[in-house]
Amino acid sequence: MAPDTGTGTDRDGPGGPGPSGARPTAVTPDYRALFDATPSPCLVLDAGLRIVEVNQAYLAATRTDRRRLIGRPMFDAFPDNPADTAADGVRNLGRSLRNVLATGRPDVMALQRYDIPAGPGGRFEERYWSPVNAPVLDANGTVTHIVHRVEDVTAFVLMRRPGQRPQPDAADRRERAERMESDLFARSREVQEANQRLLRANEALTAAGQALRAHQQAKDRFIATLSHELRNPLAALQAVGELLALDCPAGHPALSVLQRQLTHMIRMTDDLLDAAKALTGRLQLVRERLDLRAVIATAVHDIRPEYARNDRELRVSLPPRPVPVDGDRVRLAQMTANLLSNGCKYTRPGGTVAIVLEPAGTPDGVGHAVTTVSDDGIGFDPATADTLFEAFVRAAGAVGAGAGGLGLGLPIVRGIAELHGGTVQAHSDGHGSGASFCVRLPVAASAQEPGRAADEPVPAVPRPPLRILVIEDNIDLAAAYRALLERHGDEVTVSFTGRAGLAAADAAPYDLVLSDLALPDVHGHEIARRLRATLPPGRTRLVAVSGFTQDADRARSARSGFDAHLAKPLSLASLDRLLVRWVNDSTPWPLGPFPPRPDH
Repeated sequence: MAPDTGTGTDRDGPGGPGPSGARPTAVTPDYRALFDATPSPCLVLDAGLRIVEVNQAYLAATRTDRRRLIGRPMFDAFPDNPADTAADGVRNLGRSLRNVLATGRPDVMALQRYDIPAGPGGRFEERYWSPVNAPVLDANGTVTHIVHRVEDVTAFVLMRRPGQRPQPDAADRRERAERMESDLFARSREVQEANQRLLRANEALTAAGQALRAHQQAKDRFIATLSHELRNPLAALQAVGELLALDCPAGHPALSVLQRQLTHMIRMTDDLLDAAKALTGRLQLVRERLDLRAVIATAVHDIRPEYARNDRELRVSLPPRPVPVDGDRVRLAQMTANLLSNGCKYTRPGGTVAIVLEPAGTPDGVGHAVTTVSDDGIGFDPATADTLFEAFVRAAGAVGAGAGGLGLGLPIVRGIAELHGGTVQAHSDGHGSGASFCVRLPVAASAQEPGRAADEPVPAVPRPPLRILVIEDNIDLAAAYRALLERHGDEVTVSFTGRAGLAAADAAPYDLVLSDLALPDVHGHEIARRLRATLPPGRTRLVAVSGFTQDADRARSARSGFDAHLAKPLSLASLDRLLVRWVNDSTPWPLGPFPPRPDH
């Protein structure tokens, strides 16, 4: 039989049989035409960061001419706006492009302000972009070109400014929500891929750290830095997701997916950062005398939405009298939340998870607090009970949210329990028979500490509106914080650099300052020290909000003068709980109305 040599016809279409029934030869697509027709603005750079190609969408978005771009250095063609003293587009994009050249990996940037020339008079137009820089590699893995893809999000940023946009109709709001969701989902996938890269890097560095202490210190620095880089996009995703929920009060099917996946990514990031320290006993505790009932109540309150989304019932049984322990409130809440999350994952829809706290004694007379989390889920082979607490081990058959997991939740539970002088055990009668996890912690020597017997945290008393200064160099995150706080009735000022934040604090009084730490000019700790030296005592509370969340970072923040250190991504609900606690504290805060704010 002769080989097929047909070329296809219009009737048959590409790849269809020709008149004689023979399979035609595939037509090679015109890649230049495909690139030019791509709706996303794209620009191609060589390894020297010179522009070698650009598509029509990019020319339209930047209002430029192809003949004026080809062959020019990127930052010669697109300089910073000289009229904007805070312009950092060249610096941020340059850092991202150099990172791609050095690592050979894509780099996803946070939303950036990067103004474009708007005419022959030297005028620039304010523009905001969502950029991704992807490498093109040769056969040896060397970066030969970089594809710079952007999306123009100027309209989204501007419409979030108070008084900058008319109230859109319902159709316009849905259209904006869909565009926002598309961008959020794309960023969620990119952050999830970054989490996987973090896992692989963490495993490699752990092996090296077993040999030399220097390797361990290098790993800690690496994880802290990567944590910061991961938490920034997560913070933006969470804040914008909250805004999206406010703009769609009737709900949207995509919102539940977004919230569920974002919660899963945050939990994976937290587990990765805590696992190594918990497993090696290097997790530091901040001990205090506390009522374990209140810790469990807080964890239950925070995880109930996850149970509701996944159609699981959560039952709580707490004793009527306080159960005092000497422990770390944050870590014990994390331990409880991990057990409850594990129960949700391995219980089918309609199933039940129960958490029971009760005091118990031992033959030697030492009292213990026993927390048991049991479920009627899929269970496990009793012979594998001990292996469930090993890193990166997962029981088969997870059916709940975040079922993929990393297998770090239970190892962290064991690490926290043992650091508190306790134990944890798992039990199941086999597949299909459910499972239970029992944590035993020593109770405190004295049981005189008061506590609440309710199964919910102290009810949130509405706090008064505050004057708040936000110091954050991530533009889209700062805009989202402003919008959410203003919805609460707060009066918000945003500064994108440390110097601008210090000037704002000097020009007007504030009840609260929320400050990032890794600012481009003045570090957040230096800001806190300067503010503490100039602000009246008790007048203003300072809160560090950062992706750097290790114990040493929190201790350094306290020494610098911050009243609290909150991790990114910051939930506004968590911030409100902190502020309500301060309002109800014995020390009066806020102190009352300010004198009239001067014009500045």
